[in-house]
Amino acid sequence: MANKLLTEEIEPGLRVHYGIKKLYGSTETKWQQVDFVDLEPFGKTLVIDGLIQSTQCDEFVYHECLVHPAMLLHPNPKRVYIGGGGEGSTAREVLKHKSVTKCVMVDIDGEVVKFCKDNLPENAEAFADPRFELHIEDAKKILEESTEPFDVIIMDLDDPLEGGPCYQLYTKEFYEMAKSKLAPNGILVTQSGAAGIKMHKDVWAPIHSTLKAVFPKVSAYNQAVYSFIDEWGWNIAFTDTSRSVALTPEQVDKLIVERMGSASSMKFLDGIAWQGVMATSKRHRETLAKETTVMSTSGTHKFMHNPGVATMSERSKL
Repeated sequence: MANKLLTEEIEPGLRVHYGIKKLYGSTETKWQQVDFVDLEPFGKTLVIDGLIQSTQCDEFVYHECLVHPAMLLHPNPKRVYIGGGGEGSTAREVLKHKSVTKCVMVDIDGEVVKFCKDNLPENAEAFADPRFELHIEDAKKILEESTEPFDVIIMDLDDPLEGGPCYQLYTKEFYEMAKSKLAPNGILVTQSGAAGIKMHKDVWAPIHSTLKAVFPKVSAYNQAVYSFIDEWGWNIAFTDTSRSVALTPEQVDKLIVERMGSASSMKFLDGIAWQGVMATSKRHRETLAKETTVMSTSGTHKFMHNPGVATMSERSKL
């Protein structure tokens, strides 16, 4: 595979080529094409429909930023729901918290989950944890049918793409249902797409505005994820208005040790890093203040750029 390239279209007029060193495994499921490759810039990489999902180089940046702010800001997270998250990395981070008694993960593609279990040994411990409960089903359906409330709901979904499978899980109606499944002091966090200086207007800000139509307090944050060729964004929503992301470095580090047992539990996030993750730029804050979009099941939607299925080709064809 050394002479092969993976090509992604980041936006119209911008394509990125990655050298492929090795193909570890490949499968075509009912829903998507899945490949596990070694990319020259990033190492071992999970690729779905030709698009990079996570890499050995920096997947921990994305997953730690997705999971730990919500988990650390909750006073005592015991029951956690993960929508999506098929590779197991989100569950891995959740299960680092000693307070967790049950982590329910729901992913629609069982073949992807099996493929990741077979190819990502770093997540084997999470899949085998007795607190972990896996459902191969629609994430909305299982959450709707749940009779016990959750302390934290984590939505680790595909991006909201026009014609894609997940965009209706970024709507006011879905967030209203999810809020009803939260216990008192409950927190919901969702990945929210590209959030760099240019693309943060596309879905990151509309998701923030949509959550604000449902929850009394919402905070948006972002962080550079090198393999995504942009900053990435998340939105965290609180049922308790007294909760705040404005913690000191000392407060964050103390919580990490109390909740996970060691300051070395994470590779990226600590008290000082927290300050940067939560410090959005002036331009980002201006966009959030002006955004009024409320996405709905039958009405308004905002989408990230959909490049279609990316391609693999010979280097000589460039």
